[in-house]
Amino acid sequence: MDAVRSALAEALSLFFPADCAGCGELDVALCSACRSALHPRPRSRTLAGGLEVHSGLAFEGVAARVVRALKEDGRTGLARSLAPALGAAAAAAHPGSVIAVPVPTSRAAMRRRGYRVVDLIAQHAGLRVESLLVPSRASADQRELGRDARRRNVVGTMRARDAAGRRILVVDDVVTTGATLDEAIRVLRAEGAEVVGAAAVAAVPLHYPARVNAF
Repeated sequence: MDAVRSALAEALSLFFPADCAGCGELDVALCSACRSALHPRPRSRTLAGGLEVHSGLAFEGVAARVVRALKEDGRTGLARSLAPALGAAAAAAHPGSVIAVPVPTSRAAMRRRGYRVVDLIAQHAGLRVESLLVPSRASADQRELGRDARRRNVVGTMRARDAAGRRILVVDDVVTTGATLDEAIRVLRAEGAEVVGAAAVAAVPLHYPARVNAF
């Protein structure tokens, strides 16, 4: 049912294009200049738990506006344009065949949107997606919280199912402090999964190291 809703929303966005999600140019869903701005430039940094996370874009400018339009404005057609960034990050994180497990969408966000953002982008990126993480409790809004408060806030917000013995790449849309990814990795490992890497569409530049991987 989720896939049907996402497909319908994407089809409608093609027939009734909004202004460019990246710059506001009229009557085009995403202009050529903004498409170019979404060309992947994979970067990496190390999470608090020790695992490296790779991201395809910096979460700023055009990329940030396009991600927000997908997440908050129901513009599901933009998932195709963000998919190369996640695909590049996933390839940098683990070049072999692996199961991509999205960080789960909260129940409140799912009710509001009707689709799962990370799953949608990962599917367009051609990743083998399995929803082995599910939400277990609600959390406070992370946006106003500091690093330590974010980590406390996400503890116990998700649980794993059917994860034992699986080789997993954890995927998310945006990395800020990495608290949510760290919790996802902890939960999966506690259930016996082998987490081989982490990847995201974009990461907040404040948290980047100086290293940038060529693509």
